[in-house]
Amino acid sequence: MAQLYLLALLLTFIQQFNSGVYGSATFTFINKCEQTIWPGMLSGAGIAPLSTTGFALQVGESKTIEAPSSWGGRFWGRTRCTQDSSTGSFSCVTGDCGSGKVECSGGNAAPPATLAEFKLDGDGGLDFYDVSLVDGYNLPMLVVPQGGTGANCTATGCLVDLNGACPSELRVTSTGGENVACKSACEAFGQPEYCCSGAYSTPDTCKPSSYSQLFKNACPRAYSYAYDDKTSIFTCAGADYLITFCPSPNTSQKSSSGTETPVTDDNNSSPLINGSMIYEGSALDESSAASTCMHVFRSQAIAGAVAIAAAMWRFCQHF
Repeated sequence: MAQLYLLALLLTFIQQFNSGVYGSATFTFINKCEQTIWPGMLSGAGIAPLSTTGFALQVGESKTIEAPSSWGGRFWGRTRCTQDSSTGSFSCVTGDCGSGKVECSGGNAAPPATLAEFKLDGDGGLDFYDVSLVDGYNLPMLVVPQGGTGANCTATGCLVDLNGACPSELRVTSTGGENVACKSACEAFGQPEYCCSGAYSTPDTCKPSSYSQLFKNACPRAYSYAYDDKTSIFTCAGADYLITFCPSPNTSQKSSSGTETPVTDDNNSSPLINGSMIYEGSALDESSAASTCMHVFRSQAIAGAVAIAAAMWRFCQHF
């Protein structure tokens, strides 16, 4: 009887220990743009908000927040934000969440906005994540898992500056005439065939349009329309995530007469950017010290748990 009791205690200990190691994830935001970015975040329906729902991220600055197990929601970058000197109301030209404050407090991103979407600890204990241009585009964004495992645990995002290549009918300009965002065809025209609604609400009836294909050609791993699942959803176990705004400031959509090699990795056959795009600089810093330290920590933590479990089991044999 004593053995059974200690065995149950041992199993409970291991479960709680593993929950402590894998029970949450961190998101680290880095601003490599040439302007201040105000990240916004929104939890899914019925999911508690994170410790912050919006903040300022200066040029070159980074910030880390923690999300509990099973959290789900989205992140995006707001640009050209100002606070009215008379009313105190805060607003942004792109990605505004309508709260009137830096904190979004449950407000969603006004399209067009590049979105990073996550569901932690989903089916099979995996994190599901993607970068979406379904609601349009305003900023280059890169998501890189840190220290995770899985066959489809890899970087995704849109590294290309699409604002300059945006068709005139989708273009959003600032008061000064600068291209600051690119609408989706759904947002621009509201037609069911672009919005995958009405008679076009199934994967069989809603197909890529010439507009969504523009996004897909530039950013092959990003969602370009509602049913673009096959090449756009990624999964990891036990990962933290690095989210970089403007990961390569010199990346833009321009034709190249040379033979550029697409940016790829070993875990996914789709390039992060189209080979016809000019790409300068290294955006995939997946061997960063943060990743290495977290991976080592988790490995050592698991080894420690196994060692403790073995010792307790040997102890049980004396009863």
